[in-house]
Order: sequence, then C-alpha cells, then structure tokens
Amino acid sequence: MFDTIAPRYDRFTRVFSFGMDRRWKAELIGWIQSTIGAESRVLDLACGTGDLAFAAAERAVRGSVKGVDASPKMIELARERAAREAPHGNVRFEVGDMSSLDADAASVDAITAGYGLRNVPQYEAAVREIARVLKPGGVLATLDFYRPESVVWRSVFLAYLRAAGNWVGWLWHREPVVYGYIAPSIDHFVSWQRFSATLERNGLRVESVRLKLLGGVALHFARRA
Repeated sequence: MFDTIAPRYDRFTRVFSFGMDRRWKAELIGWIQSTIGAESRVLDLACGTGDLAFAAAERAVRGSVKGVDASPKMIELARERAAREAPHGNVRFEVGDMSSLDADAASVDAITAGYGLRNVPQYEAAVREIARVLKPGGVLATLDFYRPESVVWRSVFLAYLRAAGNWVGWLWHREPVVYGYIAPSIDHFVSWQRFSATLERNGLRVESVRLKLLGGVALHFARRA
C-alpha cells in the first residue's frame, strides 16, 4: 500500500491536513534541533521520503542520519532526494523494521518518528526497541494521530478522515483503501495519554506533549532515563 502511494504521499499529507502537516513537522524538528549536535547520530523511523531526516541532517553535519522505512518505494524516493538535498553526505536511507533496528544498544543520540508508531503491528515492541538503541539522555520526538478519548469528537474526527481518505484514494489511485486505512488505524490505536504512559513504562521520560486537533494529533518529546 505504501509503495502505491509513495509518489504522491507528500502532496497527500499536505492536502489532507490543509497544510498543517508542514507546520507540525517544522515544530517537531525545531523542538529537537537544540538536542542535535554537529556529531550526533540520528535515526528517523518511518521516514517516508525523508522530510525529518533531511532537517536533522542540517544539524548533524559531521554526524550521521539514517532514515528507515518498511516501504522500498519510499526509500527509493528518499534516496533520489538525498542526491539533491543532502550536501553534507551525512544522510542515508534503508528498508527496515522499527521493531528490530539495525543499531547497537545505547548508540543513538536522537530519534524522530512521523506517523510511524501507529502503523506497526505491535507499537509497544517498537517503543522498547527505541528505548534500547537510545543513549542515556538521548531524545525521542514523535508526531502521530491518536484515538481521541472524547466519544463525540472521535466520531466526527474519524468520519472526516474516513470519507476524505476514501475519496482521495479513489480519485488518485482508484483504490479507496490506500488512504481510507487512516481512520481504522487510528480507531485501533491508543489515545495520546496511553501512548505517553507506554513511553514512561519503557524508560522514556515524557518531557512535553503538544496537542493538535483536540488530541487527534500529538507531538511527544521524551528522553531516555
């Protein structure tokens, strides 16, 4: 599915969020940039075509940034962008599973994840893996959709996402499910409050949460204890 949508994924997220996606990502990277040094080692999980990875690479000019995604097509597009947008040569991309990272324990300074943890089969397994590879004091910054606890808002929020996703999926790909999956994936996920508790339970101290769309979207900033 992600291979199918990869060529239009960035445009879709901009249109679908009425431009808010760009601001949320800028806020996320602005939040984490003060913790990224010139020699930092950074992982961007569910990297897509590389938005967050390239932003991190602008700071870690003598370090390394690796983007990981399960979709080969996303990685192909990210590598094409790297040829144009990574002048320091410090960013690379590879197909991988965030629940089983190719990184040593306590070896990474910072991790970003945009719309990623909601889509893994067992998100807590991915959180444990993140905690494993982060150095003590290392930081995690995530942006994702969450299941609103308010029944009324949840029904309105998911109804919009379901209708809009199915329509755009049919219009662009003649496959409603390629974007229609978003609403069910949120409905089967957790609230931002439960996600915060999962981070804490796995040794990631939540230092700040910024809510968007009444808790339907949230940015988490956490630090490895």
